[in-house]
Amino acid sequence: MTYETKRLPGTINKAYKYQLRPNKEQQGLLAKAFGCARFVYNYFLNLSIDTYQKTKKGQSYEDQAKLLVALKKNPEYEWLKEVPSQTLQQSLINLRAAYTNFFKKRAKFPRLKKKHNKQSIRFPQGFKVEGDFVYLPKIGWVRVNFHRPVEGKIKSLTVSKTKTGEYFISFVCEVEDPKPEYCGGEIGIDVGLKTFAVTSDGEFFDKPHYLKKAETSLAYWQRRMSRRQRGSSGYEKARVKVAKLHKKVANQRSDYQHKLSRYLVEHNGAIYLEDLNVKGMVKNHKLAKSISDAAWGQFTRFLAYKGEWYGCWVEKIDRFAPSSKLCSICGFKNDELTLNDREWVCPECGTTHDRDYNAAVNILAFARAGTALDNAGGVGVSLANSVQSALKPEAPIFR
Repeated sequence: MTYETKRLPGTINKAYKYQLRPNKEQQGLLAKAFGCARFVYNYFLNLSIDTYQKTKKGQSYEDQAKLLVALKKNPEYEWLKEVPSQTLQQSLINLRAAYTNFFKKRAKFPRLKKKHNKQSIRFPQGFKVEGDFVYLPKIGWVRVNFHRPVEGKIKSLTVSKTKTGEYFISFVCEVEDPKPEYCGGEIGIDVGLKTFAVTSDGEFFDKPHYLKKAETSLAYWQRRMSRRQRGSSGYEKARVKVAKLHKKVANQRSDYQHKLSRYLVEHNGAIYLEDLNVKGMVKNHKLAKSISDAAWGQFTRFLAYKGEWYGCWVEKIDRFAPSSKLCSICGFKNDELTLNDREWVCPECGTTHDRDYNAAVNILAFARAGTALDNAGGVGVSLANSVQSALKPEAPIFR
């Protein structure tokens, strides 16, 4: 689900996330706000579905906003008045965004929100920040662990509760656009499962295998959770432990990718990657867990927005470009190359290729040549020649 905040020309939106430390009373008020926001979202999602089935017409945000006002006046739903009204209105905006993403084929059809998933509410206005506290309407002053300063003008904030029972607050801030100057060299990057990333400059970045290291503990606590009665204290203890282990793995993965993406964009003026069909790749049940653990999509997003901040052009080449099968020296295409072949010898020129490094070199060559393939069919002589010309030392370098 996406949320876009309007911003002035010459500015960008940056998010700052901190840990929130509410007391017992505030936790109860937040739980009530989470529940009401979830109820409004699910209520109007069901209403939209029913309305469309009966009339073949959808509901606009304005129609639903009027219905929400009427719903709060109904004695049966008076408890909706106990939480900030803007958080309920934001649920309608989130529902509209979910439908928009669905119709634009960016997401699946909106689903009902569940109580035991991550909970969140957004405040577009009415909040205050003073010292180590933030004021939330109808909740009060809540302590925040500000581990770094908030920069820019705060446009909105989101309060969330994770499956581990921890509370976080995220600020969307409007800051000046740094307008970076794009300079330096350019590289191609091939991402994989054995080695996380290989550059055309010959740098190899190993895959950390954080999930694999946590699998023993995960299996233990998942077994304990499956043997407990759902809703019991033992079940809840095991559930929280599993959630914390998954959170630790996700944090480790994000930390590694943040540091790697920052390093790459600071040392290069342009980065080129493959446009991988991750959704299709995870259908391979033998590799699905490893591919999901690699989180290539997240890494690409990190590179993209960091590139805008620090002056690095990030672009994807055509999905069907045969980067692994093409010899980067003579242009021969090895159609017999399999996924298990980590090294191969070109029968034309006799060059021994590391699969990932050769792919990274070809990705850079395709980007320089401006090649766009329509399908995965054979590579013609003209394409091989253009790749070779792009690989020559006299080829133009990104400045």
